[in-house]
Amino acid sequence: MTIRRIAALLLMLLVAIPAEAKRKVIIDDEGFGLMHMMLLADPDVEVLGITTVSGNVWVNRATAQALRGLEIVGRRDVPVVPGATYPLVNTEAATERWEALYGKLTWKGAWMKAWAEPTVQSTPPYHRPDDPVDLPWGNPTTKPAGEIAANFLIRMVRRYPGEVTIIEGGPMTNLALAQRLDPAFAGLARELVYMGGSLNPQRVRDDRSARDFAREFVNTPRREFNIRFDPEAASIVSRSPWRAITVVPVDPSTATQLTRALRDRLAAAATPEVARFVARMEPGFPMWDEIAAAVWLDPGVVTARERLYVDYDTMFGPNYGDLLSWHAAYRPGLGEQPADVVRAIDSARMEALIEREVARLGR
Repeated sequence: MTIRRIAALLLMLLVAIPAEAKRKVIIDDEGFGLMHMMLLADPDVEVLGITTVSGNVWVNRATAQALRGLEIVGRRDVPVVPGATYPLVNTEAATERWEALYGKLTWKGAWMKAWAEPTVQSTPPYHRPDDPVDLPWGNPTTKPAGEIAANFLIRMVRRYPGEVTIIEGGPMTNLALAQRLDPAFAGLARELVYMGGSLNPQRVRDDRSARDFAREFVNTPRREFNIRFDPEAASIVSRSPWRAITVVPVDPSTATQLTRALRDRLAAAATPEVARFVARMEPGFPMWDEIAAAVWLDPGVVTARERLYVDYDTMFGPNYGDLLSWHAAYRPGLGEQPADVVRAIDSARMEALIEREVARLGR
């Protein structure tokens, strides 16, 4: 056989081998930040869409932020699908009544008007759910998709059964609605990775910003905002038949921080437009959602994990929204699912991953 024929045969064999499929993901979150940028930039990831939900801000503001963020990073091809405006049961008035009975919450997201005590981080502006949106970094010119998030989530897992990972960075209202609309929803997804819950953080950075956030967990070690905003949704999702669940509680986040130095490194690695966007990010906050993206992109970031059955307290009392967890022999058996719970991460490895991914955007 001649060399030319051998080469032609090898070429045919290479063409016949299917290319490695990209990992499909839907991002469900309340805005746009480094987590989105990491997943959008990775060449092995296909972001099917961004679904938005109320949490840190109302869903109309989160939707505008996601649209504008995609414009900045040059990814207008990714659909943004608006989700739930309100939690399933919880309300701002009910939260104020709860605080009168059981004490002040540290962070209330869209319901936040003031910190309970002096804090390094700024107080976000207060908005009502139907207030017009005017973003400080420019308003989007693109429009959101014409369907609701729950329907989009169902449609995607049915189009790609067993292939779609859902990465949740906010309250789980959209996921709970999708599960109630379609009981097959969770089982059709590949996996769920979410940031939420707390088992009591043990490692805290030695600086004022980290201590300000970590002080909440001294007396309320099982409470965390994403869950507390919509505990009923979190409980529904935790008892849904997912193939796999990865829980990223706040535990590893208190050892992380978007410092000024890290922000400046990210901006220096980025294209000019992305750099301007990154430079506007307020430093001093833990890197909650970034951990969820990092452990999915690079499981080697995780240095400690635990297998637990997880649910959330939905009784309107002092522990409303707290994480409930059991080892297998002790679980109540009411539908709670096993979860891979991340307890600690390699912060330096995660920061290096974020820097690599941000540097890819717009190139």
